Amino acid sequence: MGKVEPLRKCLGCDEMIGKKGLLRIVRSKEGEIALDLTGKKNGRGAYICKSSECFKKAVKKKSLERSLKCKIGGEVYEQLEAEIKAAEGEEA
Repeated sequence: MGKVEPLRKCLGCDEMIGKKGLLRIVRSKEGEIALDLTGKKNGRGAYICKSSECFKKAVKKKSLERSLKCKIGGEVYEQLEAEIKAAEGEEA
């Protein structure tokens, strides 16, 4: 029997989805927030669907800030949104 893929909750739509179907956003010890495409970076991680819709919902609900336990500035959100849109384009 193969390994079972772990489920994670999307911060935008609150659905439980397999880890591989989600994007991971990570906060490092230095407080740097970035998109983790490998899923292996050290730090506190939060998961979101590969859609800008879910990202916008997560921003609106401030669930990213809560999950990463830190304040997130507007420019960080803009950078993340651009990276998510790029990742979305790769999927299509």
